[in-house]
Amino acid sequence: MILKKKGAMNANRNFTTLVMIAVLMIFSSCENDTSQEVTTLNNLVWADEFNVDGAPDPQNWTYEIGTGQNGWGNNELQYYTDRSENIKVENGFLVITAREESFQGSDYTSARIITKDKREFEYGRFEARMKMPWGQGIWPAFWMLGADIDQNPWPGAGEIDVMEYLGQDPTITFGTIHGPGYSGGESVSKKYDLGNSRFDTKFHVFGIEWGPGFVNFYVDDVLYGRLTPEDIPEGSDWVFDKPFFLLLNMAIGGTLPGSPDQNTVFPQTLIVDYVRVYSFE
Repeated sequence: MILKKKGAMNANRNFTTLVMIAVLMIFSSCENDTSQEVTTLNNLVWADEFNVDGAPDPQNWTYEIGTGQNGWGNNELQYYTDRSENIKVENGFLVITAREESFQGSDYTSARIITKDKREFEYGRFEARMKMPWGQGIWPAFWMLGADIDQNPWPGAGEIDVMEYLGQDPTITFGTIHGPGYSGGESVSKKYDLGNSRFDTKFHVFGIEWGPGFVNFYVDDVLYGRLTPEDIPEGSDWVFDKPFFLLLNMAIGGTLPGSPDQNTVFPQTLIVDYVRVYSFE
């Protein structure tokens, strides 16, 4: 049984924010990676707490179905479905499950949901409390795409990866931006190493603080990277000053993690406690 700890964590949020403000004041003379806009966590503008069992709330999320073009552009191996076997809300959590099974011509199934045309945002603090899967070739992500992607195809619309994680590296997570001239293997990224712990053994909060001309990446309120227009290739456009929508998914295989191997055990689950968005005051 999965035990839920939202209440205990919420009780500590204001204290954590005060600690962060104090730390930032102490380190105010450091370089960009320690510069942060501290959001007032009382200013919640949207959240999904996943408190109603069943399918994800249709007012917030839409399913993306199938294999996408060229494995969603990454040579991924899964078929995304809307089946409860692959995605459901249960006991206060969103559970995305990847399975090894023959389905519609693919050897694996999983799920991917988006807030496009339902919930779109420009600037603020975005975070999700999640517990990762584990294993070679497992690739979950919490990320964002420019809301104009239908008119301005990727990477022109921009992509912000709040959290990417490769199942074979259970202590490491990435925060990344993609845009015209710096996408795919040429994207601009920051890495966070948890050290002596692992992301698949307990819940962690993954987030960004995003405003005009910057994206800050953090894990559990630890700021580990800051990206600005100075970090992208000279002559490239910073395409992150406009509305974006949210995505949650778990891919299998692809160019970044590689394919599962004989040691990868299925099913694998990505467990999401909540997704929250705060505005700057």
